[in-house]
Amino acid sequence: MQDNKSKQADRVRKVSVLGAGAWGTAVAMALAQRHDVQLWGRNAAALAEMGRARVNADYLPGQPFPERLHVAADFDAALAHVAEPGSLLIAACPVAGLRPLLQSLKGRQIPNVVWLCKGFEYDTGLLPHQIVREVLGDSVAGGALSGPSFAQEVAKGLPCALTIASDSATLRACVVETAHGGNMRVYSSEDLVGVEVGGAVKNILAIATGAADGLGLGLNARAALITRGLAEITRLGVALGGQTETFMGLTGMGDLILTCTGDLSRNRRVGLGLAQGKALDVIVQELGHVAEGVPCAKAVRELAARVGVDMPITNAVAGVLFDGDQPQAMVARLLARDPRDE
Repeated sequence: MQDNKSKQADRVRKVSVLGAGAWGTAVAMALAQRHDVQLWGRNAAALAEMGRARVNADYLPGQPFPERLHVAADFDAALAHVAEPGSLLIAACPVAGLRPLLQSLKGRQIPNVVWLCKGFEYDTGLLPHQIVREVLGDSVAGGALSGPSFAQEVAKGLPCALTIASDSATLRACVVETAHGGNMRVYSSEDLVGVEVGGAVKNILAIATGAADGLGLGLNARAALITRGLAEITRLGVALGGQTETFMGLTGMGDLILTCTGDLSRNRRVGLGLAQGKALDVIVQELGHVAEGVPCAKAVRELAARVGVDMPITNAVAGVLFDGDQPQAMVARLLARDPRDE
């Protein structure tokens, strides 16, 4: 006989994922192995084609949808799907789209909201949980699902480990019971700030590491950048209220290593392109996807200056992206720093 915990884990839940990009689709596909999932997106024509072909050919070609994944062209229907207690609503949009999406949820009866985006809002410098509270208030339980995870691998069913961070124990339990299983492990954390800062700033460090690799600086330089980058992330995260140990885990060190070294990393590819002398707009156009590290670098540079946190690698990346600095000059400036200043 199963105990109550096992029965809860085996329960089929209803999930709606709002956002049909690569990561939103991959998460929907993973959860649809065991749950009834609806996937909604803004592009009606693209959704219709997904529903017909049973694949997201634009972002995850060759990865067919599970039987329990259904495409929802109607926004209201996607919300109605998760009206009952124990259901899960997932916002799978970039940081830039989070506020508009939340505005469309305002005043509606929703069970909760879990967001997948990583970064700081470009104009305000707010973290995702701060945007959620500003728009929806404290009445809706919310949390960030984060960790080292490439969409292509998750869609293929390869193993990964994530963390759900929330100040709501009920929501954390719901996400773990819904998402943990098969090849996906899900851990729980109360450190929402730490998890979000780690997920945001690692994208900037991936640009730096890609540039260093593109310049042929070697594996020693890569290891140094990742290690000193983790120190930067930790300094900022702790200054904003995060817990030091969070940055040693999946959403800190784990996500940083993956994004800095994995060939599927869009932000790493931005750095590689910069090292080749390509213009930023050309690199972004070639990617065809959002590279969150680009706008995040500007937001974090400004935020770090306001709170008095020294972030030399972040400042160097922002200089290349926005001030016309050359990648070689970025490297020289970092090497010339007095280590006693860090």
